[in-house]
Amino acid sequence: MINIRRASAIGAAVTATACAAVALAPAAVAAEPAAQRAAAAPKAAAAQYNGVCGSGYAVVNSAQIGTKGTVFLTYNSATGKNCVVTIRTKPGKAVHMTASLGFASPTTWATDTGYFTTYAGPVYLDARGLCVTWRGEISGEVAGKNGTNCGTLAANR
Repeated sequence: MINIRRASAIGAAVTATACAAVALAPAAVAAEPAAQRAAAAPKAAAAQYNGVCGSGYAVVNSAQIGTKGTVFLTYNSATGKNCVVTIRTKPGKAVHMTASLGFASPTTWATDTGYFTTYAGPVYLDARGLCVTWRGEISGEVAGKNGTNCGTLAANR
């Protein structure tokens, strides 16, 4: 019985020490200067929308594709059409890229895929009042969103 109590006491002391270390860890991070945290975090480059969808289209959503580029979802309220374009951060040698736009019911997709130096797309879809799923791909890295910008909810996103 004595050995069991000692083991329990030792176990309790180790557990208490471990819990204290875990509880203090967030405080240690919080005490770290914000400038050091920002300097340590990798800065992701973002591509700029190039207006390739045309007149009347405004960016309503976007997703960064790592450091390679950005996929942009645009909307033209006069026509009710969405447009997607995938844009590289640093144009260069042609790489595999995709711009896709769709909705689930009925299943409809518009896609532009191939080897491009600067951007893929634009692809258009009349999706007035519908949720859209959109994505972009650059050299195997993918980003996008499912079921967003649903009709009147687009202004809230």
